[in-house]
Amino acid sequence: MPDRTTQDNNRTLISINDLRTYFHLAEGTVRAVDGVNLEIKRGHTLGIVGESGCGKSMTAHSLMRLVPDPGRIESGEILYYKARREEEGYAVDDVIDLTTLKANSPEMRDIRGNEISMVFQEPMTAMSPVRTVGKQITEAITLHRDVSKSEAREIAIDMLANVKLPNPSKTIDDYPFQLSGGMRQRAVIAMALSCHPSLLIADEPTTALDVTTEAQILDLMRDLQDDLGMTIMYITHDLGVIAEMAEEVAVMYLGKIVEQADVNTIFFQPLHPYTRGLLRSIPKLEDAIRRDRERQKLETIRGMVPDPYSVLPGCPFHPRCPEFMPGLCDQVVPRVLEPEPGHTVRCHLYDDTQERP
Repeated sequence: MPDRTTQDNNRTLISINDLRTYFHLAEGTVRAVDGVNLEIKRGHTLGIVGESGCGKSMTAHSLMRLVPDPGRIESGEILYYKARREEEGYAVDDVIDLTTLKANSPEMRDIRGNEISMVFQEPMTAMSPVRTVGKQITEAITLHRDVSKSEAREIAIDMLANVKLPNPSKTIDDYPFQLSGGMRQRAVIAMALSCHPSLLIADEPTTALDVTTEAQILDLMRDLQDDLGMTIMYITHDLGVIAEMAEEVAVMYLGKIVEQADVNTIFFQPLHPYTRGLLRSIPKLEDAIRRDRERQKLETIRGMVPDPYSVLPGCPFHPRCPEFMPGLCDQVVPRVLEPEPGHTVRCHLYDDTQERP
């Protein structure tokens, strides 16, 4: 557990310690988040990557205390270091364990959408289709800020202008279905940023957009981060986006973080076989030309993500791992190791204390 009083905590915004979020169903227990440890630094962008079903979005929902029934946080801490900006940095005023707050308590509702906000994957489901864009943004503003309705409307128009929506004074009275996909996503970002949050969680915000609009949204998020000084937690399965957006990367598999390091280390010195498999599956132009000439297929990770109800012995990646060591990987749970400073990995390949079979 981190020391809550040291000066290093001035750089820490969120500290997640051994977080476990389970869904108890008739078919069995789904361990959506299974012992996650993360530290999110102020002003930085943390990227979380992995295949679908690896627990990326549920980690974010746990942080926001939006876990749907019958899921619940079983154990762990989510420490939020509430601070104020000073000339020489930040001064921490309070440390709040979000897991101790009820999901719908006034304290959590004051934090959610105000100090920690989220951009969801599909903007059409994130916004009500029967209320105008302006009504939905001003509702968030009046809920968390002491302003009148007319002031809230002006703030909303300014935010729509900041996210580069054309003619914001008119767009504010449009309904979501009247906007294009890229415009809807910009409106969702405006709503998420309307109260100037310390942390913005972006859950695959560009998945349904074309590549040109995606590039515009990514540029927009970087510009807003610089202007507002906020932290971003970016969730995606697109490693190309991570290379462009993130400073630090956490790779998730079956509810666990299997590797974490800065973005350059992840891309040029990956250690975990799963991370290396993800990187090999990225299409490259020169490789595509060679494969077409030699009639070869794109490299993939063999097999599928296991059934969410199953609990595999040993390393959860061992059925798909090209470095599988019988008698070790399928029997012993790997420890979290730090082969190099700031680079952690959960793999037997780097554990010198284990005897190789």
